[in-house]
Amino acid sequence: MTETAIFDAVVVGGGPSGATAATDLARKGRRVLLLDRAGRIKPCGAAIPPRLVKDFDIPDHMIVARVRGARMVAPSGREVDMPIDGGFVGMVDREHFDEFLRSRAAQAGATRVTGTFEKFTETADGMAEIHYTAPDGTGHSVRAKLVIAADGARSQLAKQTVKGAGKVPCVFAYHEIIRSPRESEHGFDGTRCDVYYQGKLSPDFYGWVFPHGDTTSVGSGSMQKGFSLRQSVGDLRQAAGLAKQETIRREGAPIPLKPLKKWDNGRNVVLAGDASGVVAPASGEGIYYAMIGGRFAADAAEAFLQTGNPKALRLARKHFMKLHGRVFLILGIMQWFWYSSDKRRESFVKICMDKDVQRLTWESYMNKELVRKSPMAHIRIFFKDIAHLVGLAEA
Repeated sequence: MTETAIFDAVVVGGGPSGATAATDLARKGRRVLLLDRAGRIKPCGAAIPPRLVKDFDIPDHMIVARVRGARMVAPSGREVDMPIDGGFVGMVDREHFDEFLRSRAAQAGATRVTGTFEKFTETADGMAEIHYTAPDGTGHSVRAKLVIAADGARSQLAKQTVKGAGKVPCVFAYHEIIRSPRESEHGFDGTRCDVYYQGKLSPDFYGWVFPHGDTTSVGSGSMQKGFSLRQSVGDLRQAAGLAKQETIRREGAPIPLKPLKKWDNGRNVVLAGDASGVVAPASGEGIYYAMIGGRFAADAAEAFLQTGNPKALRLARKHFMKLHGRVFLILGIMQWFWYSSDKRRESFVKICMDKDVQRLTWESYMNKELVRKSPMAHIRIFFKDIAHLVGLAEA
């Protein structure tokens, strides 16, 4: 590859979103370059639903643990178990999962390059030019008809090309990957995710203990400046009986919780994944939404490359929001309301005891669709929620 190499598309960022976009475009016969930084692992609970496994053909060996339920922990210490009836949530190791996706993109025909994005420019004939620094410190550039920005929540490429891209609200997440204890030691269950809704661990989000087989992610997140996430995770490890477990690595990063209003620059750039803001509010789930966002970005890119019409780039956001916009709206309201005080967190965890809530929650999560086939269950949940809000429900 020379300094003047020209591609149909350059994908900046090799996480699940960027790798998916690169794979899809390469499979369509497009000449694609995938640019990714070396040595970065995103802090992540790393849960993937069955819908993702099916839609993106994830092999069984990528799943390092099978979670068959969750335990919600209230400020009072009340514990509510939410078992999954007849299914499981897959857990992956992001270090190996992301590399698998990048390797699959290369197998599909994409050119992989390791380097750090520096700046975006345009040539006189309207081509996009990506400038990056290789690991040895040398500068390089490539040209393309189109660029997909998939370089994370604080995407430098998005900031340089799409108006408003630098204003997405974020939760800052921090976790510690520890050596998993023996099964049942300290109450540990390698098939269960523990979620702590306690203001002392997060004033506006939650803390988590997510098993990944031999390792476990213990983390917390918050939008509140000055809140010590390291102290929070230390307190969580103490509460969960995990303080003395070996710490393997520590990671932190911003996580966006609201889709941007605009995902393209109207000419030759489209956003995907965290760069477009598609991490679910309330839950913080991002892998599925990143990958489907990458797929929609690839579809929009293909339409652009076929027609030359930059309006085709709008299709990425249009298709995503048509499928998932309502879910993001509902989850955003949930986070704003239920996570605002320990009194409300206590009520939220109590609501999770309800079997209708549990069933509809898991069905929606596993299938990535709002459940509409149980109208009576929704009605029952509505009236139970009202009872909690006005203080009529029993403690």
